[in-house]
Amino acid sequence: MAALLLVAFALQAPPFAHSTSRVTAAQLPRSWHPGCPVAPAGLRRLRVSHWGFDGRVHTGTLVVSARAVTPLVRVFSRLYAARFPLRRMRPIDAYGGSDERSLDADNTAAFNCRYAVAAGPKRWSAHAYGLAIDVNPVENPYLEGGRVHPRAGRAYLDRSRYRRGMAVRGGVPVSAFASAGWVWGGRWTGSPDYQHFSATGG
Repeated sequence: MAALLLVAFALQAPPFAHSTSRVTAAQLPRSWHPGCPVAPAGLRRLRVSHWGFDGRVHTGTLVVSARAVTPLVRVFSRLYAARFPLRRMRPIDAYGGSDERSLDADNTAAFNCRYAVAAGPKRWSAHAYGLAIDVNPVENPYLEGGRVHPRAGRAYLDRSRYRRGMAVRGGVPVSAFASAGWVWGGRWTGSPDYQHFSATGG
């Protein structure tokens, strides 16, 4: 009987859906500016179905590189099939282009024309190319020296205690992104970035 109920529940869920559209500079007022390494013409607005922490289906939006659309549709379809929850998914412009505000909101986001948060000479982040995504940043914080980004992520520093929305070795998001050739920042030993997935490895 329980198995039949599970099947019936699965059948009630709407199918995974996605759509893609072009973006203009006017639609990226805080995340893009002249001099960025990719022009708006090289970016796309990707809308995908995803499960929320409320157990409901939502439509999220990412701005990504045009060449990342196809592999990311596969990634998010796998996350959807596994009912992996995402808190929210909005372009970084919804937060004034501020990474910190987006992280604090536990927002899954991609494109933002900014430099990498790393030691050494200035270089563009993979986000500046639309080739990186930060997933559930509160559940998957970034450790930069002694700092935790976002601060609420401190509650999730113990990666051995799995909670919903976390990206862990062998888990759903890590496997889904790996199937598309994207690298997980949680593997970095010096400053693990559990939220970060990129096509470039950086």
